[in-house]
Amino acid sequence: MTNGDQDGRGFAGMDPDKQREIASEGGRAAHESGNAHEFSSEEAREAGRKGGEAVSQDREHMAEIGRKGGEASRGDDQKND
Repeated sequence: MTNGDQDGRGFAGMDPDKQREIASEGGRAAHESGNAHEFSSEEAREAGRKGGEAVSQDREHMAEIGRKGGEASRGDDQKND
């Protein structure tokens, strides 16, 4: 037996617009029933901090970010030198 994203059936095999529509309905229903979690600004800050720490552990990713930033700060006039 295969899963939905491989054989075109199920949620993963649906049109992306239909997926968004269904997910949006679920989100609205969760909020209306009081089951949806809404982050406080402190919780959001903590989650962002943890995510930043996790991303910064990937040295290759951070190096790529630095290269792109360096290229952007040089401007187009120095790229052709």
